[in-house]
Amino acid sequence: MEKALEQQPTNIVKIVVFGPESTGKTTLAKQLAEHYKTHWVPEYARDYLQKKWDQEQKVCELKDLIPIAQGQMKLENELLAKANKLLVCDTDILETMVYSQAYFEGYVDPLLEKYAVQNQYDLYFLTDIDVPWVKDDLRDRPDKRAEMFTLFETALTAHNRNFVILKGNEKQRFKKATGEIDKLLITMIDFTEKDNVQLEQKGISKEKVLQQVEIFKKGIPFVNLTSAAVVGEGILRIEAEQQEKLVSYYEENLAGLTLLKFVPASGAASRMFKAMFSFVDAYNPSEETLDAYLSRTGDKAVEQFIAGMHNLPFHDELLSKIEGSYSNEGEKAHAFIKTMLAEDGLNYGFYPKGLLPFHKCKHGGATPFKEHLKEAALYAKTDGSANLHFTISPQHDTMFKEEEGISVPRISQKTDTKFNVSYSYQKTATDTLAVAMDNTPFREPDGSILFRPGGHGALIENLNEQDADIIYIKNIDNVVIDENLEAVGNSKKMLGGLLLKIQTKCFAYAKALEEDVNLAFLAEISAFAQNQLNVVFPDDFETYGAHEKAAFLKDKLNRPIRICGMVKNEGEPGGGPFFIKDPEGNVSLQIIESAQINMEDSAQVSILNNATHFNPVDIVCGVKDYKGNKFDLVEFVDHRQGFITGKTKNGKELKALELPGLWNGAMAFWNTIFVEVPLVTFNPVKTVNDLLKPSHQA
Repeated sequence: MEKALEQQPTNIVKIVVFGPESTGKTTLAKQLAEHYKTHWVPEYARDYLQKKWDQEQKVCELKDLIPIAQGQMKLENELLAKANKLLVCDTDILETMVYSQAYFEGYVDPLLEKYAVQNQYDLYFLTDIDVPWVKDDLRDRPDKRAEMFTLFETALTAHNRNFVILKGNEKQRFKKATGEIDKLLITMIDFTEKDNVQLEQKGISKEKVLQQVEIFKKGIPFVNLTSAAVVGEGILRIEAEQQEKLVSYYEENLAGLTLLKFVPASGAASRMFKAMFSFVDAYNPSEETLDAYLSRTGDKAVEQFIAGMHNLPFHDELLSKIEGSYSNEGEKAHAFIKTMLAEDGLNYGFYPKGLLPFHKCKHGGATPFKEHLKEAALYAKTDGSANLHFTISPQHDTMFKEEEGISVPRISQKTDTKFNVSYSYQKTATDTLAVAMDNTPFREPDGSILFRPGGHGALIENLNEQDADIIYIKNIDNVVIDENLEAVGNSKKMLGGLLLKIQTKCFAYAKALEEDVNLAFLAEISAFAQNQLNVVFPDDFETYGAHEKAAFLKDKLNRPIRICGMVKNEGEPGGGPFFIKDPEGNVSLQIIESAQINMEDSAQVSILNNATHFNPVDIVCGVKDYKGNKFDLVEFVDHRQGFITGKTKNGKELKALELPGLWNGAMAFWNTIFVEVPLVTFNPVKTVNDLLKPSHQA
């Protein structure tokens, strides 16, 4: 059924003539198609409903809307193949959605809503009501034209559609429409043969490039915060006794389940050493003493590093490398830091973060890779085996596998665990377009189009390829020393136990909804969805009939589930838990970054300042439905939660697009539960000085 509502991929420009009944849409669509020597897509609903009226003397019913939408898309996709650069659509299924809202008390079938929002067009013409109303068998609201026009305009605005309102007589409308189309066609991309080869090699379609150009043109709106999630309102605080019960429940119910620890690990360590690189370049020990430099520059980061460097796990190895090369403290500090970073030294500035020594251990330094093995043995092991998947950069592949060869045998023997380690790279097909300031593709000196990595949100594709019943997600740099392993392990088991309990209920209810259920049982399911899954119901939900309620609940239950640990905000950087309202008016729990918030809106800033917790990327995921089938995680991404940033390349300004973050927009349509977890579970290493904190000192 869903395939019938999908658009066919294309480079054809799509125009929609959109608006209330009897506003000249069909006349204009025919004129535009004739002018541009192309095809136009008739309104399927008109023939469908005319036939229904002629045969049954019945008007449109709720059950007709999906067949109408399917018929509309079938016509569109068929005529798309015949179109000449441009296709004119006399309506689309977003219009069907508006009519559903207007005629059926606000109800929209979730499948219709999904594709009405997902399907994209280049330009809408919203036809005004300043023309006479003409009666026929199907038109029925001459007295509500203004109200209907407002509904159509609201839908276009809410869904961030590119639209122009057409007013006046037939000639005026046609002139305005052709002018807007001509402007649009000028900006369309002419792909060269070289471009086509580049796109094919990267696995990126022309349609995706054009969609991203549209994103740059329209911009990405800020999210609309409604409130911060706090304990008791969006964040669960689980008492010690109940935590112990959840840990026991988890341990008792792992039989037959496949567990996986998923670790984003592609980041290079260069950012950790930013202050140290600056120091090496700026400080000359032959010209001033170290104390004079620190006093002159006020460089607190370097001062802290030098004071604590004897506690670093690689201190002794580094000191032996520079022995005899210094005669004072300034020369020692400069040589130590330079050798730590330099290619002919330890080369840590160019290492992947996951392979740096973070903690002291018997065999020198323990890397984050090694520490993740220890953790997995505690809470992600079944039948003596633990599965770990690391997303890495291709250039670090050999280094990770060398570390695997060293660490896996040692930790395997120590923990009596068989480790199954796998790797993947961020896909080049998830790279995003960069554009010049006029929103045309930014080109390198050789003429090729510039693409950039899409950020950690691209990893939803990697996560989607994993096959496990429970998946733990944790960043590579968030690891603990041995004395805190048990506390971290129990926290993870507690989250896993909560997932299993909620998932069991969710599966039972989802299965029950496949049959006819009574209103009392629907009320029970509704209470579960609201109280356990944090589903925010529409204000008019209680006015829905049994069929509409069941459809709504099916849609909400049949989604991936994530249990997200949240720690008290003590000043560390990170996304926060908030309730947000999307353009359709739906309210949901989300992890939101500060860059997504309009800092010039005092009301939004006030909500941001009310946040008490933040996201340490401590997530347990259930990614299968009640039948045991994997969800297609890509279907649950909110593409409106990306980021546009300014960059420079070759001395020229450009705009870059970052995909919705893995735990932000990439999981926006999951069922989300936030749980307070102890601060000991969060020990990120963003700078090398973080290794000097007590939580990283073994």
